[in-house]
Amino acid sequence: MNTTEQPREPAAEPRPKPSAPAGASPASPVGRLAATVERLRREVRTARAEAEGRALIELAKGILVERLGCGPAQAARQLTELAGQAGVTPLEFAAEVVNQAARDRVTEVTDAFPTAAAKTSERDAAVRLRTAESAALAANDTQAVADSLLQHALQPLGAVAVAIWAAGADGSLTLAGSAGFSPAEAARWRYVPPEVATVARRGLTERTGQWFSSLAGTGLPTIGRHVHPDGGRVAVPAGTGGRIHGVLEIAWPQPLPPQPPQVVRQVEALAELCAHTLDTHPPHRAPGQEPRVPPDTAGLMDLADGLHDPALVLVPHLDGSGQLVDFRIQHVNSRFLDPAGRPRAMINGALLLEAYPMSAGRSELFQRVERVYATGEPFRAHRMRLTALVDQAPLSAVADISISRHGDGVLLIWRIEDETARLAGLLQHTQRLGRIGGFEENLLTGEITWNDELYHLCGRAPVPLEELPAHAHPDDAVAIGRFLRTLLHHRRPASAAFRLQRPDGVTRHIRVVAEPVLDTDGRPFAVRGACQDISAQHWTEVALAATRDRLAHTEQQATERSRLALQLQRAIMPPAQAPLRVPGLEVAVRYRPAETEHLVGGDWYDAVVLPSGLVLLSVGDVAGHGIEAATSMVVLRNALRGLAVTGAGPGRLLSWLNTVAHHLTGAVTATAVCALYDPRRRTLRWARAGHLPPVTVRGREAATLPLIKGMLLGAAPEAGYEEAEVRFAPGDTLLMYTDGLIERRGRPVEESLTHLLAMAGSAPRTLDQQLDLLLTHSRSDTDDDTCVVGIRVG
Repeated sequence: MNTTEQPREPAAEPRPKPSAPAGASPASPVGRLAATVERLRREVRTARAEAEGRALIELAKGILVERLGCGPAQAARQLTELAGQAGVTPLEFAAEVVNQAARDRVTEVTDAFPTAAAKTSERDAAVRLRTAESAALAANDTQAVADSLLQHALQPLGAVAVAIWAAGADGSLTLAGSAGFSPAEAARWRYVPPEVATVARRGLTERTGQWFSSLAGTGLPTIGRHVHPDGGRVAVPAGTGGRIHGVLEIAWPQPLPPQPPQVVRQVEALAELCAHTLDTHPPHRAPGQEPRVPPDTAGLMDLADGLHDPALVLVPHLDGSGQLVDFRIQHVNSRFLDPAGRPRAMINGALLLEAYPMSAGRSELFQRVERVYATGEPFRAHRMRLTALVDQAPLSAVADISISRHGDGVLLIWRIEDETARLAGLLQHTQRLGRIGGFEENLLTGEITWNDELYHLCGRAPVPLEELPAHAHPDDAVAIGRFLRTLLHHRRPASAAFRLQRPDGVTRHIRVVAEPVLDTDGRPFAVRGACQDISAQHWTEVALAATRDRLAHTEQQATERSRLALQLQRAIMPPAQAPLRVPGLEVAVRYRPAETEHLVGGDWYDAVVLPSGLVLLSVGDVAGHGIEAATSMVVLRNALRGLAVTGAGPGRLLSWLNTVAHHLTGAVTATAVCALYDPRRRTLRWARAGHLPPVTVRGREAATLPLIKGMLLGAAPEAGYEEAEVRFAPGDTLLMYTDGLIERRGRPVEESLTHLLAMAGSAPRTLDQQLDLLLTHSRSDTDDDTCVVGIRVG
């Protein structure tokens, strides 16, 4: 447009003078050539900036021509005069005029500056965005758009580089244009395969964009990362009309602090501008990156018709402002069956949310389609649960879903799992696992039907029921005959178990269950039933019965052994025994067998007057239970009696008894206390073999005898035992006992001894009452035999 007046243009920013290459003088031919190249670059940049500014001014003049009804020259003069009155440059005023007329996304961004104090920033943002918009619309490729965005809109925000990525239908990214990055870096990042995690891909998958304050710590590769490893980075999806065409990626040299909402809106407006450019000028694809499916809808419809699964072809449906609001069902193939039973003609041409309003509900089917259309990334789901897509529609099934974008269309394929086929497969697996085969026999025609599992069980061709006895074990003929009479003559369901003889010589245990099928007159015309292989169950029952018999025999033997051991023990040491008659000495003994008769032990006690006039007192406990412990106890008790006749002391007697235990009784071990009491001197000589020490009671004071050395019997071939002597006064009491009197599970023996001493030192009683009191109040919980020997000096 020619005008008589030229508006003022913004002054170009001064640029540093070029320096000559290293080693070249500015006056040399190489230096002069470098200076010439740099001068021409400045002139090109200046001319491009002037052209972009003129485009914006020419657009504003056109708006004034339309609104004022004047000619181009008059509009130019009005623009200049109004800019002078407002105190701004013609370029800034032109941006204001375009904003007021357009009321588009750029206007919304510049209107976001609310206060008068921000008026200068508002004008700067409007000029930058409108200039970048004019340059983008005038450019014939995305590379020129990237240069314009960096120069006019992003450098004032502190950015140093920009990359515009185009999204492919397979989810790949192609570098459509870049500025601020070296040519080598741009060439290295010209293509990013699908599913590679980069900063741009994060911006593609996250619909709200990604703002990284710093690339450090993200671990995401991206273009130019090695140049500014700690710089900020922004990746915003570039979309329009519900479809994402690519990603706008912006780089800052330093960490990026949180940006105000006005800057965020500016970046989103620039991303939308990139989307229009990518839609108008798609990037060139290298060979092999062309989509395999033709982008036109007609080819997509042909593809859907060739599929064996139900398929729908969807196209985007935009509202008046160009926003995606729904998808139109362009085509359904012949395999498609509407869940609500409607004919395909009613579905063709309808909107997806109108035909299937519940697709936006719990199934999220609409959201899946919308995402695939926006990003180009296909969606696959195996056994996805589909709830009712239509109110009261009988669809609640599992389906395999496939959604993919082809050009401007979306192909939706769903393969609903056949419930009947699934149940049939489940029944087949159940029959195989349960080894069950089914059959049906037509009694009128003789036709017999077996399933595969029954063929496998029987290993032969189908056999009529009447001939079943011929293929079974002869001993089962009566059971099979009863089964056939109930089934065929009495016309009632029947079952039987028999042994089937297979042609290969293998015998299987079979259970057959069948029922007659009656006609309207009540006569059977068919029989249906099943056979189950119960061989494993049969042999398990046989093995279980044999094990049960062996267990019963073992229990009977154990009971008999325990009974014999108990009888032997009680024959030697009955619970009640006549008191020992010794002048000046009262002797009492108590024996309490174990509460459980099967735990017969080896406890013993003895009190006998020797020919020398001394009294032999002893208690002992053989390790173990049962008849072995009882017989060992008898040997040791009788051996001690015989050895005591020799007149040896208690230490010597225990040494001889140790030899008996180690060599003559099968290396048994036992504890014992052996004592010799002299009634004339009222003294007691005693020795111990690993046993608890005796207790003395004088008045109400009870104490254990000092512990003397002595290992348990049978532990070593030879052992010596220390002796000690105690003198008694009239009224003193001595108590000898086995561990069954005091032993408690989980309690220290010192605690049990303390309780025993407290009970023994209670109020004076007769000796028999004192022993009964000890047995009654014993806290022992080991269910072991208990022996107690008491003497009281008169």
